[in-house]
Amino acid sequence: MTVFFEDPFWVGVFERIEDGKLSVCKVTFGAEPKSYEILEYALQHYYELVFSPAIETEIRQAADNPKRRSRNARKQLENIGIGTKSQQTLQRQREEMKKERRQISREEREAEARRRFEMKQAKKKEKKRGH
Repeated sequence: MTVFFEDPFWVGVFERIEDGKLSVCKVTFGAEPKSYEILEYALQHYYELVFSPAIETEIRQAADNPKRRSRNARKQLENIGIGTKSQQTLQRQREEMKKERRQISREEREAEARRRFEMKQAKKKEKKRGH
């Protein structure tokens, strides 16, 4: 069983592997369930769960090293994106435009700050000169 947050609810996914075939069942919890609540739910309601039709699956051995597991999880989260290549290209284009806009606005801000500074300096110089 895996428990995760799927906005706005906490969801539990029960997985059952029999004879190399995987079937799953999704259970929606409201608030974040405690460990003992999950165990109690599994013990009381497991036989009432409606699992999906079984599909062929390749059973993989999970990495025992916690650092490797963490690295793999981080990679999977980074790789989640839009499906098709054209959509990915559009997303990259949007990101590039965003970077360019940030660069331009930063330069404009700096130019405005320089202009104000020079105006203050000129005003200070004018006051010092006298009339």
